[in-house]
Amino acid sequence: MKKDSFIYRAFDLYYDGFRHMTLGKTLWIIILIKLFIMFFILKPFFFPNYLKQNAHGNEAGFVANELTERANKN
Repeated sequence: MKKDSFIYRAFDLYYDGFRHMTLGKTLWIIILIKLFIMFFILKPFFFPNYLKQNAHGNEAGFVANELTERANKN
């Protein structure tokens, strides 16, 4: 790859920046740990897949029915 190309220069900028980070590495580790906890531990327990449990294969019809029922109540 040519050293004058935009892709090489952008990669080199980020690579060099991450290599010389000190506090930033710790912050990135904290961010990744928090994302792991949110998506792989909390999500299955606190956010169940309501559509999958109630639609029984007809997701579009279920959503349309719920929207029309809620619109008719108001």
